[in-house]
Parts: sequence; structure tokens; C-alpha cells
Amino acid sequence: QVLLVESGGGLVQAGGSLRLSCAAPRTIFSVFSGLTMSWYRQAPGKQRELVASTSSGGTTSYADSVKGRFGISRDNSRKRVLLQMNGLKAEDTAVYYCAADQGANRSWGQGTQVTVSS
Repeated sequence: QVLLVESGGGLVQAGGSLRLSCAAPRTIFSVFSGLTMSWYRQAPGKQRELVASTSSGGTTSYADSVKGRFGISRDNSRKRVLLQMNGLKAEDTAVYYCAADQGANRSWGQGTQVTVSS
């Protein structure tokens, strides 16, 4: 079931920027501020990998491959999480998924395609 909705993907040249947005459904509005929110990505032929996470307290973490280029942030008042992607590389091409974690439960979005021309 699609509980999260990603947007902002598209085609961009290497070195360019994109901002992805993940919107939570009203069904989890009441608990959003307590969730760990993450962005994952999956390229063709590869496993889904963690890109960035932000905890309920605002602590962030990043995959080594995107450190210094990507920034994750959350807006608890608007129930959204953003992924600012700068200095994009061809290897960043993938479907990007938003995930919400509460204990052992994980909810996913439908994904948004990011394509970086080489």
C-alpha cells in the first residue's frame, strides 16, 4: 500500500540539482514527528540502498557516496521530508523511495525517477 508520496524527480545534467519531496498521508499525521524518515534508491540491476535518514530528533545520516552533496531535512508542521541533491552524478540515476519507520514497521512510497545524464 502506498502511504507516502514522492515527487520532484526528473532528468538533469551531471552537476545539476534536484529537490525531492515526500508527503505523508493524513493517516499518519499524528505520529509523523516521531518517525524516522529515510530516502532509499534503487538503480537497475542493483539492490535498494539507503541514501539518507533523519530521526525524530533531527539527527541525519548519509551514505558515503552522497556525503557533501545531498541534504535531508524534515518539516514536521507540513508532514514532509525533503532531499536536496546537488552536484548530481550519472551514478545517482535511480528510482528514489521515501520510507517511514516506526518500530518494526516500515512504510514506502511509490518512488520517483531521477535520471542524470552523463
